[in-house]
Amino acid sequence: MTDQATTTAVEQDVVDVLLGQHMLIRDLFTEVEAATGKARKDAFGRLVTLLAVHETAEEQVVHPLARTAMDGGDEVVADRLAEEHEAKELLSRLEDMGPDAEGFPALLAELRQAVLAHAHHEEAYEFRYLRRNVDPARLRGLATLLKAAEAVAPTHPHPGVESAKANLAVGPVASMFDRAKDLVRQAMSKHE
Repeated sequence: MTDQATTTAVEQDVVDVLLGQHMLIRDLFTEVEAATGKARKDAFGRLVTLLAVHETAEEQVVHPLARTAMDGGDEVVADRLAEEHEAKELLSRLEDMGPDAEGFPALLAELRQAVLAHAHHEEAYEFRYLRRNVDPARLRGLATLLKAAEAVAPTHPHPGVESAKANLAVGPVASMFDRAKDLVRQAMSKHE
C-alpha cells in the first residue's frame, strides 16, 4: 500500500498539487467562518500561512511557465498578479486587525470572494492550458520544484512582492522574518 501511495504522490503534477491546495483553501475559509475564539485564531493562522506560501510558490514556478507556455501568457499572468496583490492587501489588513475584531467577518467574506475568484481564474485561464501545452513529465517535475519553493516561502502576505524576480530578491529575507515571528507568536500563545 505504501508503494502505491508513493507512486500516486510522485505522479502528481504541479496542477494536481495546486488544485488540491485550492480545495484546502476553500475548506479553511469555511472553518474560519464557523469557528470562534482560539479555534478561529488557529484556523485563520493556517489560512494565512497557506495563502502566503501557495501564492509565493505560484509566482515563482507557475506564472513564469504560463507566460511562455500559452498564447497571451503575459496578459493572463498580469491579471493573476493583480488579483494576488489585491488578496495580499486584504489578507494583510485582516491579519493586522485579528480574528476577534468587529469588522473581521465582513472583510474575511471579501477576501474569500477575491481568493475564490482568483483560484477559478487560475484554473480556467492557466492550469488547463498548462496541461494542454506542457509536457506531462515537466509538469510532474514542477510539482517537486513547487514544494521546494513552498518550503522556503514567506508565511505572511507581502503585498507588492508578486513576481518571480521580486520573490527571489525579497523572499528569503521575508521568509526568515516571518518564520521568526511565527516562533515568537507560538511561544507567546503557550503562555497565555
